[in-house]
Amino acid sequence: MPSPKEDTLAIRISRALAERIIAGEIEPGARLRQDHIAAEFGASHVPVREAFRRLEAQGLAVSEPRRGVRVASFDLSEVREVAEMRAALEVLALRHAAPNLTSAILQAAEEATKAGDNSRDVRSWEEANRRFHRLIITPCAMPRLIASIDDLHAAGARFLFAAWRSDWEARTDHDHRAILAALRRGQVEAACTILANHVQWIGRRPVKSRSGTTHEAFAMVG
Repeated sequence: MPSPKEDTLAIRISRALAERIIAGEIEPGARLRQDHIAAEFGASHVPVREAFRRLEAQGLAVSEPRRGVRVASFDLSEVREVAEMRAALEVLALRHAAPNLTSAILQAAEEATKAGDNSRDVRSWEEANRRFHRLIITPCAMPRLIASIDDLHAAGARFLFAAWRSDWEARTDHDHRAILAALRRGQVEAACTILANHVQWIGRRPVKSRSGTTHEAFAMVG
């Protein structure tokens, strides 16, 4: 059993690796070498193994017999699964949040939408998009629900960065504005319907890997 110090280090290692995987710095299928990671973080193999277990629990890594631990790959079915889960959970959160939404919160969400529209790269767009969604659902005051949604956004960010690491084009998010307009009119169910459709839109594009091969990538852009 890891000591408290090793457990803290395992958390730090897993977070650092998760950020790299989500950002696409470590590609799907890449091997996570225990000895290299232990050396990088000045750690023994115990916290590294625990970090790997945490990554597996998040769906970011897989352990294969005789092949070690690798970054998990994903396909269209997994993107769809995350999209459908986000739709169900965010709609639930929004229904509970709606009575507590203030004009100040809705204004902040509108500013987040404008920031997204003006983004010139996928990372800043994803941050603005996540901020919009977080603002309108946080007043539900259901921390476990919010934590689950946060995990789904992290998974969605990984799909997004894999598909749009480059060649990001600025876009106007009409759905966000329609959601805000419905909420300001008190039309909560209309806002929920728009939100559910919005988060389930999946884009696709050809992507060239670092090895030079080209494959089709899928991602939620909502």
